[in-house]
Formats: sequence, C-alpha cells, structure tokens
Amino acid sequence: MVTSAHEGMHRIFQERPEILTPVFDVLGVALPEKAAVYAITTDATETRPMARHIDTALRICPSDGEDFLLAVEAQERRDDRKEQSWAYYVAYLQSKYKLPVLLLVVCRDRATAKWAAGPFDCGTRGWTVQRTCPLVVGPDNLPMITDVRSAAKNPAMAAFSALTHANNPECDAILDALDQALGGMDSDASDYIYQFLDVTLGDTPAGDKWRSIMGFVNYFPGRGHLMERAYFEGEAAGEAKGVLRVLEVRGLVVSDDVRERVTTCTDLDRLNDWLDRAGTVDRAEELFTEETDGQE
Repeated sequence: MVTSAHEGMHRIFQERPEILTPVFDVLGVALPEKAAVYAITTDATETRPMARHIDTALRICPSDGEDFLLAVEAQERRDDRKEQSWAYYVAYLQSKYKLPVLLLVVCRDRATAKWAAGPFDCGTRGWTVQRTCPLVVGPDNLPMITDVRSAAKNPAMAAFSALTHANNPECDAILDALDQALGGMDSDASDYIYQFLDVTLGDTPAGDKWRSIMGFVNYFPGRGHLMERAYFEGEAAGEAKGVLRVLEVRGLVVSDDVRERVTTCTDLDRLNDWLDRAGTVDRAEELFTEETDGQE
C-alpha cells in the first residue's frame, strides 16, 4: 500500500536529487554533489516476466536446527550473467519462503569453480548492499569415486563425483563403478540417480557413456527396473504401430476396439504374432481369433 510518507519520500528524491548527497555522507558512502539522477519505475512486478529457472531448489529440514532452502546450479563455464541471476534466486527464495537460503554451484572444471566461488557484490561507491557467496563443488574438492564399494556406500556422492569430473578422461571409471553399485540398489533409489545423470551430464562424452550404460546394461533383467520398462514400452509401441500400419495399408477397417487392444498391449511376443498375422487376415478382428479359440 502506498502511504503519504512513501509518496513524499519518492517525490522529494525525484524532484530534489541533490538531497541524496548529504544522506549518502551520513551513511559513509561518497557521492559527488553533481550527479545525474533519473527516476525509474519503482514497481518490481513483472507483467511480462523474464524466465528464470533454478536447476534444483530443495527445502532442507535438519533435525538439529532450523529449516533452510538449498538452490543447486550446475555450471559448465563462466557466465557473468549468473552473478545477477544467482543473487535474484537467493533473494526470491528468501522472500517467498521466509527461510534462509544457501546456493550450491556444481562445476566441471577448475577455472569455472574458482570464478563461481565469488563473492559477487551488488553495490557502488565503496558500499556493498548485497553479497552472494555460493558454495562450490568441483574437481578440486570432490574426489573421484572409482571403486564399487565406495559408490554403493554413498551413491549420491558418486553421482556428484561423475558430474564434477565429467571432462576428465577417467570419468568412465566413475560411471562404471556407480552403475555396478546402482545395480544392487532398490529401483526407486537407483532410477532417480540414473535419470539425474542422464540430464545433468548432457551432451558430453560422459553423458554418451552413461546413456550407453542405461541402454545396454541391466543387472537384474525382469525386475521391472525403470530403464528396462521404458525400453520394452518403447519396443511395444513400435510393434503396435507396425501392426496397425499393415492393416491400414491392406485396406482393412480398424475399429476403435481393435486399435485400443493393439496399442495397449505390452507383450512383445503377442505383438510379434499379431504383426505376422496382420499380413494374412481378412478382417482386423481375426488377429485375436486363435487367442479366443484357445480360451477354455
């Protein structure tokens, strides 16, 4: 709410900018008597907001103290724009949730890690209004975890090890160890790390290596692992599309019931059988004739 005091302060500084000089003197901040001052909008509301996306934002609830928020950013290279956006993230989260905020930056090389540590100051004339001091992990302070036992003991740390050492030629050893460790874990926990690295490693040699592991290695086939389910669901969808395509090319009418039965089937053997029969049946419904005859 705009009060008369607020309006008066706004107008006096806008119309009599020279008053700023003694005010700054009281604060110990030097400002020349002759300075151009321009009024800009005081409305911080963004009618057409700029897209700002924090990589990860978590609320941490420790047993030995107050809750806090943790913003996590993965940084591949120096980007001077981050000096402003990181400060914005911290201020925004603190304002919205009324909780203290920590910022963690994960870097893949030493030069980026050194830059990301900051501090990044907002201020002028020798006075700092806001300072952003990120926590930084990178190749210098995160070890390479290349043995399976250590990776199994702390898979999250192993995942961060792979992320920070993604540009290291020896990263393959980290990924192999982590993959073997995840193979013995509960699928709910391991699937998250599989996908986390798939996204965060991106289009790097380490990312290509990890996706090859996800696509071809499965230590517990048949257990319903997420990657296994995704693979078979994709295969089933392709087979179902092939069955329907053969029927349509042959000019056969495909009813909604037939289409639904084919597209919802996840049994690859059955779909392969339907694909073979799609080239010989006279009616689409005849795909399922033998299954009906075999039922008791």
